[in-house]
Amino acid sequence: MKPERWNDPTKKIIPHQVGFTAPPHDFDAAPHDFLRIAPEGVGAHGRLIHAGEYAHQLSQRVDNFHKLEEVVHCMSNAGADVVGQVGTNWSHAGGKTPADIRGFCDRMEDTYQVPLHMAGMSLVEALHSIGAKSIAVNGGYFWPDWREGTTRFLADGGFDIHYSGNFVDHGLMATQDEVNEATWIFPGDFAMRSFEYVAKQAPDADALVIIGMPNFRRADGLPLRPVSILREIEEAIGKPIIASDCALYWNIFRTLGVAPQGDLPHILNTLQGDKT
Repeated sequence: MKPERWNDPTKKIIPHQVGFTAPPHDFDAAPHDFLRIAPEGVGAHGRLIHAGEYAHQLSQRVDNFHKLEEVVHCMSNAGADVVGQVGTNWSHAGGKTPADIRGFCDRMEDTYQVPLHMAGMSLVEALHSIGAKSIAVNGGYFWPDWREGTTRFLADGGFDIHYSGNFVDHGLMATQDEVNEATWIFPGDFAMRSFEYVAKQAPDADALVIIGMPNFRRADGLPLRPVSILREIEEAIGKPIIASDCALYWNIFRTLGVAPQGDLPHILNTLQGDKT
C-alpha cells in the first residue's frame, strides 16, 4: 500500500513524479526523452529490473515478469504518481493478451495505489483513441519472435494487420545479427527509409506503428529527437504514426492530468485535443 505521507503534496520533491522501469541490461532512453517534452513540474526516476543473466530472450521476460510488480511497489513507496514500463515486447511475453495486461495493470494499481502503464498496452489504447482499424507495423530492430509476438498482441487488440517487418525485411541491414550488434542505435536516415518502405507495403492501412523506437543518430553521433523524427515522417507520408514509447508518454500525461509541450508527434497532439 502506498505510504500515507505521499498524499500530502508538500512532502513531494516534484509535483508530478513518474517512475520508469526498463528491461535488464539496457540503459533506456525513455526517461530522458520523456523529460524533454514534459511540462514544468514533472520529474522522472528510472529503475532497471535486475537479472544476473539476461540475453533479451522472450522466455527470460516471462521468467522475470513478476519483477515488474517489485518495481511498482518500490515506486509506490517512493511517492511516484504513475509508473511507465518501457519495452513493448514485455506486454506480449508468454502469449499474454491485452486483456491479460489490462488485468495485471489494474491489479498493480489496486494493490499499490499507483497506475501502471505498459508500452504495449498503451499502443493498443492509443490506436483505438484515433479510431484506427487497420495498421502496418514497423518492427525496427525487433528480433523476428519479438515482432511476431507484438504483431499478434496488436491483432488480439482488435486491429487488422496489413504488414509487419523489421530493418532486415526493409533491406536496410543484411541480417538480424547485424541489427543486434548495433545495440539499438541506427543511422538517422533509417527512420524515413523504413517508414517509406512500410507505407508502400500497406497503402490502405489507417496508421503506421513502430513497436520499438530505435535510438537514431545524427551524423555527428548525437541522438535525434524521436518526436521531431516522427512528426517529419508523418508529414511526408500523410498517415498517423504511433510509436510505442510515445503512446506510453501519452498515457502518463493523461494520468497526471497535464498537457505536454513542444514539437509533438500525432499521438501526443491527441492529448491536447482531449483537454479542450
